[in-house]
Amino acid sequence: MPKKPEDSPEDTIVSRISRALAERIIHGELVPGSRLAQDHIAEEFGASHVPVREAFRRLEAQGLVVSIPRRGVRVATFDLKQVREVAEMRAALEVLALRHAAPNLTPDVLAAAEEAAADADNAKDVRTWEEANRRFHRLIVSTCGMPRLLSVIDDLHAVSARFLFVSWRATWEARTDHDHRAILEALKSGDASEAARILERHVQWIGRAPLPVPGRAETEGFAIVG
Repeated sequence: MPKKPEDSPEDTIVSRISRALAERIIHGELVPGSRLAQDHIAEEFGASHVPVREAFRRLEAQGLVVSIPRRGVRVATFDLKQVREVAEMRAALEVLALRHAAPNLTPDVLAAAEEAAADADNAKDVRTWEEANRRFHRLIVSTCGMPRLLSVIDDLHAVSARFLFVSWRATWEARTDHDHRAILEALKSGDASEAARILERHVQWIGRAPLPVPGRAETEGFAIVG
């Protein structure tokens, strides 16, 4: 059977570069406004400039980088308006998924969600919290039977993670998330409408923190912390 185009060695290199850079951007290792040097990236991955340029195009399509004339490719910045947009999209889509998932949630799934909520409460750093928080949100909608919807929600959580890691890398403090507990209690009691009401409010909670931006005085960063 002939290989599909995406299975070609060239595409494998492009995928590897784009995934690695996306991870660095999402986790705040490459901060907003920083320049991606094509030569350095090509050298790091042992590649020519062709796959690096294609990786840049993929990252630009995902909204992670921007190509600026005479300034090169830079990590995309974000503002409060963009954070609010993602928060509202998450609220709408996660509530939709929860309404379909609620009748199918089993005791085992709810127990796993409770464990994820506890892990989030006990997290000592922002990356641990984000992983546990994402796991909680994924579990409570996992039984919706709508894979395309779940895929879009997963993408939105990745964007949320980027906002969070950039803004809260140095200022995160452990906290107890009472909304998680309230959502679980509503689901256990069979009150899906109450669980959806709490979730809708919860995922639109936007916090702010000092955000260092290269070449500029410190300003505020925003992130979804629900």
